Amino acid sequence: MVRIRLRRIGARHRPFYRIVVADQRSARNGKVIEQIGTYDPMADPPVITINEDSAVKWVRQGAQPSEAVAHMLKTRGILDKAKAPAIA
Repeated sequence: MVRIRLRRIGARHRPFYRIVVADQRSARNGKVIEQIGTYDPMADPPVITINEDSAVKWVRQGAQPSEAVAHMLKTRGILDKAKAPAIA
């Protein structure tokens, strides 16, 4: 199964994450299919950047977001766009 999840790349005590699409069986910082955004929890307020088109595409293809990423996608309204019927 394909998941949309966080990949940690920050230093010790300075977390920084990439939002990636990866196989569920790969390690947290293992092989990824595509990077679709970033998340910086140390900024005030936290900075989240997501490529909406890629996120919608992967959710429509069946990728399951992790709990943290699902919350980010909901606050941005991306999950609502993915659930809506595609306009051809």
